[in-house]
Amino acid sequence: MNEIINAIPEYVITAVVSTAIFYLMNAGKNLLHSKVQHAKTAQSKELWGFIEQVANTAVNSLISKNLTGDAKFAQATAIVQDTLNKQGFTNVDVKAIESAVQSAYEKSPLTPTTDPAKEPDKLGQKEPNSVPDGKKKAIDPKEVA
Repeated sequence: MNEIINAIPEYVITAVVSTAIFYLMNAGKNLLHSKVQHAKTAQSKELWGFIEQVANTAVNSLISKNLTGDAKFAQATAIVQDTLNKQGFTNVDVKAIESAVQSAYEKSPLTPTTDPAKEPDKLGQKEPNSVPDGKKKAIDPKEVA
């Protein structure tokens, strides 16, 4: 009986240490998982930045070419895809590449920044319910009726 009473603290210590080890391992696994997720996010961000940079360069290189818009788009997409393949990025979706090329085209000098069909009023506003800082003002019900 004396041996059993003397063994109880050893069992309690063993249980506490085992539980602490389990929780530490679990916390370490969660920490490692969050670090891996952060690394993947940072890698994706850098890859997207690289794709945008290559797309901008491809679109700008095709501005002076005497091609149709569709041909320029296809050629720019091919240039970006080829560059990514040369750099070892073979698993990039074609839709992502096309999206980057479209974004680069919209930022390029090929796209007008204003709509020539809309004439600005005296304050330079394009819409009747806008204010100079770009925020819309409330519509007066008397104006609508």
